[in-house]
Amino acid sequence: MRRSFAFTCTLLLIGWLLAAIACVQIPAYTFWPAAFGALTLPVALALNLVAAFYWVLRNWRVAALPIGIAVLTWPHFQRGLAVHPLRLAPLAADSTAGPRVRVLSANVRIFNVYPQLRDKDLSSSKKMIQWLADSPAEIVCLQEFYNEPRTSTSREKNVFNAVERIGERSGRQAFLSKTLTNGAGSEFGMAIFSRYPMLRRGTVQFGKLSQNHAMWADLRLPSGDTIRVFNFHLQSMSMDEQDIVDSYSSKSGLKKKGLGLLRRFKRGLVARSWQVDTLVQRFERSPYPLLLCADLNDLPYSYSYDQLADRFQNAWATVGNGVGATYNGRLPFVRIDNQFAGPEWQVDEFWVHYEIPYSDHFPTLATYRLVEK
Repeated sequence: MRRSFAFTCTLLLIGWLLAAIACVQIPAYTFWPAAFGALTLPVALALNLVAAFYWVLRNWRVAALPIGIAVLTWPHFQRGLAVHPLRLAPLAADSTAGPRVRVLSANVRIFNVYPQLRDKDLSSSKKMIQWLADSPAEIVCLQEFYNEPRTSTSREKNVFNAVERIGERSGRQAFLSKTLTNGAGSEFGMAIFSRYPMLRRGTVQFGKLSQNHAMWADLRLPSGDTIRVFNFHLQSMSMDEQDIVDSYSSKSGLKKKGLGLLRRFKRGLVARSWQVDTLVQRFERSPYPLLLCADLNDLPYSYSYDQLADRFQNAWATVGNGVGATYNGRLPFVRIDNQFAGPEWQVDEFWVHYEIPYSDHFPTLATYRLVEK
């Protein structure tokens, strides 16, 4: 009787797991509640492993079912918890791989320029910009970028002359995609910096009322190959971290904050799903090998991540170990910043720089090699 009940639970668990995987592939603009089913996927994956262990001890023949499902769904497991014990050290270069390309990506939170983000003597702003300028990365992609042009003479404004500091002074060509220029001439947007020649560049807009967008640049490598780098920032949830914490800390907090959070959650889901579909169409038309840097504002078990992971290698899932959280805040285990690479690339290394805490996102650095055809 106990075994019959356990077997029934195992079948229900497998059904849940397969349904959650199906939910991941449904865009929110067609049926947004599916996103909630997708969020249960990591729980279903973990419980399936528990079921496999249980049946190994009880009945090997039944164990084959959850074990087989675990093998088939392992790529989904790797999205949230990468396991590569043999890659704790840097991977040796493939003999057919070309020169290495180091890519740094970071959401820099406008270098803490707003008064509520500043610290004494603009210390975090100075350290963040200097660290980026000193980075050995040949390509630097920044989201929530901020720049104050060189024409300013005040000491404070010189701190935020980020285009010159990270670009020209560090031997990099700069491409700044501006979403806003205020009355003082300060610039907001995203940026790509490259030590390789920049041949062409452009932007992909997500609508007139949205500051979220994508930018791209074609770069010529020393080998003569041309690659295309995309830098993009998908729609934010527009949810305050404290509101999220309050909503699950008490019943009164859930009642007070829950409905508003749900509305914003829905708006973000819908926007990101069509934004990523727009980008995928652009990616598929690229004549060159692709590298993608992004603040997805979405978890690995989401439609937007799934559309990218189905077509590209996620750098962390390919060579990382653990969760690879990139959000620097009170919400644990959140990885919303990602780098992806096309099939032409070998991913050698990927690191999250937890020692750089100056933004609410930790920077990521990856090393790639273009594999010869």
